[in-house]
Amino acid sequence: MMTASHRPIALTVGEPAGIGPDLVLQLAHQGGLSNTVIIGDTRLLAQRAARLGLTLPDELVIRNVPVDDPNVCGAPSTANVAGVIRMLDVAIDGCLHGEFAAMVTGPLHKGIINDAGVQFSGHTEYLAERTGAAMPVMLLASSKLRVALITTHLPLRDVSDAISGERIQQICRIIDQDLRSKFGLQSPRLLVCGLNPHAGEGGHLGMEEIEIIEPALNQLREAGLKVVGPLPADTLFTEKYLKNADVAVAMYHDQGLPVLKYQGFGQAANITLGLPIIRTSVDHGTAFDIAGTGQADIGSLKVALEQARLMSASQIASELDNG
Repeated sequence: MMTASHRPIALTVGEPAGIGPDLVLQLAHQGGLSNTVIIGDTRLLAQRAARLGLTLPDELVIRNVPVDDPNVCGAPSTANVAGVIRMLDVAIDGCLHGEFAAMVTGPLHKGIINDAGVQFSGHTEYLAERTGAAMPVMLLASSKLRVALITTHLPLRDVSDAISGERIQQICRIIDQDLRSKFGLQSPRLLVCGLNPHAGEGGHLGMEEIEIIEPALNQLREAGLKVVGPLPADTLFTEKYLKNADVAVAMYHDQGLPVLKYQGFGQAANITLGLPIIRTSVDHGTAFDIAGTGQADIGSLKVALEQARLMSASQIASELDNG
């Protein structure tokens, strides 16, 4: 019987017309896919390999999930959306049933999926729905920085209304718990951004810090969590503060992620916390313009796989420690 520590990682190839298949093949030829099961269309991978001047390595383990039109390099088709969603479902079900230790996802294109009549706001939300997770949390991590988000894919005009004290507390508790159980950190330290410039400047630039964020953080501190803030984002994202932090918590997508991507784009992973499974992903998109050219950078996929392996090992160790 396969033990938890020997279960493979599931890797979905993502959007067939994008660089996901390229990344899988390029990393396979570097020997970076040991104990990994590729979830994707075998025909697609064979065609893309030929286009890249590569072969399908004999040792590559593929769980064949067909798409309608595998020959779509650089030109996405809504006909393939059902197959793309099926890839995700195979990986999710395998993780839920103990077949896979974790799942790593290649990049998808939300617009193509929605054009096919499937409501899809992103991997994070889809994974939460399929696994029954009430509050998924998006975390991006590089070797030097982790950034988690209170809100994710919302228009900026909707962000303030979406931020509540309850949401901040729930998300910070999930971050704290998962940093302990999946990252092996004994006492995580969270730095939390304010919403407004200068963290509201005492109410002169907005009242969210005074009325919502600060009371929520006080309750977390009373419960024993190590949270600092709310801090102005332009202050928080400086070496003075970050050198003693385990994660920066941003109020919205473009408050925190531009900093991380400037610091480590292509060398970071997208991680979903708050799920009953482990999921990581690349930190970039489908890059249709370079699909099939051999120019795709495998750096982020390598980091995503490494993070998935480290997190699954930490989770196993945590479960053993807790009996």
